[in-house]
Amino acid sequence: MVVTLRPEIAALQPYRQGRPAAADAFKLSSNESPFPPLPAVLEAVAASHLNRYPDAAATILRTRLAERVGVEPDEVHVGSGSVAILQQLIQAAAGPGDEVLYAWRSFEAYPGLVTVSGATSVTVPLREDATHDLQAMADAITDRTRVVIVCSPNNPTSTVVTTAEFEAFMARVPQTLLVLLDEAYAEFVTVPDAVHGLADGGRAMIERYPNLVVLRTFSKAYGLAGLRVGWAVGPAAILNAARSTAIPLSVTEPAQSAALAALDHEDELMQRVAVLVERREEIERALAEQGWRIPPAQGNFVWLPTLEQTAAAGEALEAGGIVARVFPPDGIRVSVGEPESVEKLLRVTAGLVPTLRETP
Repeated sequence: MVVTLRPEIAALQPYRQGRPAAADAFKLSSNESPFPPLPAVLEAVAASHLNRYPDAAATILRTRLAERVGVEPDEVHVGSGSVAILQQLIQAAAGPGDEVLYAWRSFEAYPGLVTVSGATSVTVPLREDATHDLQAMADAITDRTRVVIVCSPNNPTSTVVTTAEFEAFMARVPQTLLVLLDEAYAEFVTVPDAVHGLADGGRAMIERYPNLVVLRTFSKAYGLAGLRVGWAVGPAAILNAARSTAIPLSVTEPAQSAALAALDHEDELMQRVAVLVERREEIERALAEQGWRIPPAQGNFVWLPTLEQTAAAGEALEAGGIVARVFPPDGIRVSVGEPESVEKLLRVTAGLVPTLRETP
């Protein structure tokens, strides 16, 4: 006798993280920081009381973040990574018979989060330049739509939504519809016209858009991917609903302590971000010289539009010592990693250009 499971869950493929790399290769498949943790972060983790439960409300961290962006503590929510908060918000707003709308291709966890909630995914293709088509997304909203997710910079294409595009989109969205602005890579953005959900402080965004929640993370720019700390800014009533769906005590004390230490040393961490941005731009220039046409990158990764050749290109990269994130039949996401990885990456990409030119 087989236990009865929800059929949509039984058919759902679990999220698969970026593949590990061999000793002589570079893992550029998970958008992690290549820098080691700061000593202050390690000290904070070591000083944690592992025999005690953490503060379930993450009070000190929420208060610190609220002061940082000019909102009240109950207008900040902390979760075990921004993806956990996404799940909480989707579950709070959408269920069977409802729709969750997002661009595709975008973050590969979105479809699973929607399916688990019981809702239905509705996707709108990216434009030819790999950016969000927010006009088409607004057109796709129905009376069943409960949540819209906008990812900027978009994972995996590394493209941004502009402020003008986002404002025009929000003007068309009913205020009863929850909009999630997923900004996991916001610290790496350099173009001036990109939307920044917290650019003028969280208070301005909450007052202007009472149906908007902005999501951030400590995993990328702050180098805490292994500790899982994400945060969100939005109206207290919406975040309270997310808190109601959260697994209790899921943000550990070491994670909270590490995030506070990272905020104490934010200037040093942003210097590391500047190094990665410079390295990203170096890679972009070299790829352009090789003949690649890639979308302008604004995350800590670049997007290679390899289309039908994606699987073969991924194998070539791995053979050359680069483990990237392969998304057949669309393209390959390559994280900006160690400086030594750049030469290996560019050696392989140079060899791929002739093959790609032969593809119809």
